[in-house]
Amino acid sequence: MSPSAAAAGTITVGGDLTVNRLGFGAMRITNGDGGVWGEPPDPDGARALLRRVVGLDVNFIDTADSYGPDVSELLIAEALHPYPKGLVIATKGGYLRDGPGPWRPDGRPAHLREACEGSLRRLRLERIDIYQLHTPDPAVPIEASVGALGELRAEGKIRHVGVSNVDAGQLARARAVVSVVSVQNRYSLTERRGDDVLDVCHRDGLAFIPWYPLARGALAQEESPLARIAARRGVTPAQIALAWLLRRSPVMLPIPGTSSPDHLEENVAAAEIELADDELAALDEFRAS
Repeated sequence: MSPSAAAAGTITVGGDLTVNRLGFGAMRITNGDGGVWGEPPDPDGARALLRRVVGLDVNFIDTADSYGPDVSELLIAEALHPYPKGLVIATKGGYLRDGPGPWRPDGRPAHLREACEGSLRRLRLERIDIYQLHTPDPAVPIEASVGALGELRAEGKIRHVGVSNVDAGQLARARAVVSVVSVQNRYSLTERRGDDVLDVCHRDGLAFIPWYPLARGALAQEESPLARIAARRGVTPAQIALAWLLRRSPVMLPIPGTSSPDHLEENVAAAEIELADDELAALDEFRAS
């Protein structure tokens, strides 16, 4: 039987967007080995991968205008438009890039408006389901940045507002200005510095979207509880790490990304793994050294 993201259960984001709780992060469908810069080596393969994503009941895809830049959004539209019913596409704005090197924050309202308009065109949408501030800009108060997203929502160009790479204080400031439905922060079994933000999301019913959810290098430790549980079950450590995330909180919406069809199937199969209480306890104590 083919794996299905539906096995992870569902989450309703913003009160009206119900999606399966294992999504897909579309950063690596670009030239992932080239600094997320430019087209992938095999664009046809990337489009086929996206169609397979949907075929596996993954109905939440996360992207950003900075992936490529523009490339990820364009590939999504080329592969999937007209979009199947129930597919939710979330994208982000707030980073500028001049090449495969550093990413520069730009949270100015004028830039965010321009970025949103560009995403609408590339994705061939009249309204973006979830539009996220990609990162706070130290030069711009976060209230001004999310205020611009609130204006775009009022104009019907955004359904819901999300934020990314925020601490608990920044999240509170953003929510004082606009209704926030999701937070996307770096988080994984081996990196849990965002526990305080996750706790707020769990308490208030905001979707928590962990980026870099597999932290693959850290998962490779031999003789760890993770490795032992994976070996005993005959699965990979990455699959156990995803299963742990899904168990960590009902608001968790992991978005593992890949350019490999085999890894995609492996990731989605993790939705079917149910961890026992003793396994969960061992993993809760696990940290990468």
